[in-house]
Amino acid sequence: MSAIGEPATAVGRSHFQWAAILGGAAVAAGTSLTLHAFGAGIGLSVVSAAPTWHESSALIWLVGGVYLLFVAIISFAVGGYVAGRMRAPLSINAAESEFRDGMHGLATWGVALVLTAVLALGAAMAASPAPSTGPAPSAGETVIATQLDELFRSGKVIDDLAYRRAEAARILLKSSSHNGVPNSDRRYLTTITSIVAGTPEPEAQERVDRAVAASADALHKARVAAVIQAFFVATALLVGAVIAWYAAVEGGQERELGVTHFWDWQPRRRA
Repeated sequence: MSAIGEPATAVGRSHFQWAAILGGAAVAAGTSLTLHAFGAGIGLSVVSAAPTWHESSALIWLVGGVYLLFVAIISFAVGGYVAGRMRAPLSINAAESEFRDGMHGLATWGVALVLTAVLALGAAMAASPAPSTGPAPSAGETVIATQLDELFRSGKVIDDLAYRRAEAARILLKSSSHNGVPNSDRRYLTTITSIVAGTPEPEAQERVDRAVAASADALHKARVAAVIQAFFVATALLVGAVIAWYAAVEGGQERELGVTHFWDWQPRRRA
C-alpha cells in the first residue's frame, strides 16, 4: 500500500538521497572551517581554549558569540541549499516534496556536524605532541592528584621544576573552592617558592598570596567563559538546524521552478 500523496512506484525507495546530503554536508563543513579559521586569525573564535580568551572582556565574548552564530547561519544555509537543490525531484505533491527537502537539510546539518567534529579531532591529534615513553598516568592520578601530592610530600625539594609547577597548579586550583587554599598548602608553597626562586620567606609569602588571589579570579573568569561558550555553541547549533531546514526548502523550490543563479546574481528561469 502506497504512502499518502505518493505513487505506488515510490514504495520501498529510500526517502533520503544521500549523495545530495553528503554534498551539502561537505559544503557546510568546508564553509564552517574556512570561516572559523578566519575568525581565529582575527581573534573572534568563541570556541578557543587559549587562556587569553578567558581573560578577555565580556564585549569580546559577545562579539565572538555573534560571529559563531554568523558562521552557523552562513555554513548551514549554503549546505542546506545545496542539499535541497541537488535532490532529484519526485512525482509527489508539493507539501510532501517541501517536507522532504527540509528533512534533507536537517540530515545535512547532522552529517556536517559529524564531519566538522572528525576534522577538528584529526587536527587536534596532529597538533598534539608525541606521547612520552614513560608510563602513562592512571585515571586515579588525575582524579586524586592533590591527595597524592600530600601523601608523598616531604621537607626535601625535588629538583624538577616541571613537577613543582604542576603541583603548584593543583594547589592553586583550590582557590576557587568554598574554603580556598588551606594554610598548610600556603605555607608549603611559600617554602617551595623561597627555595626555588631564592627569595626571602616574606617575599615568597607575598608571591603566594598574589598567586592565590590571581588564580581565584582567573578560575572564575574561566567558568564564566565556559558557560558563555556552551550557550553560544548550543544556540548556534540549534539555529543552524533551522537554517538548514529552510535553506533546503528554498533550494527545493528553486529546483522545481528551474531557477538558476549566475555571477550577476540575477535569478533566471528556464524557458
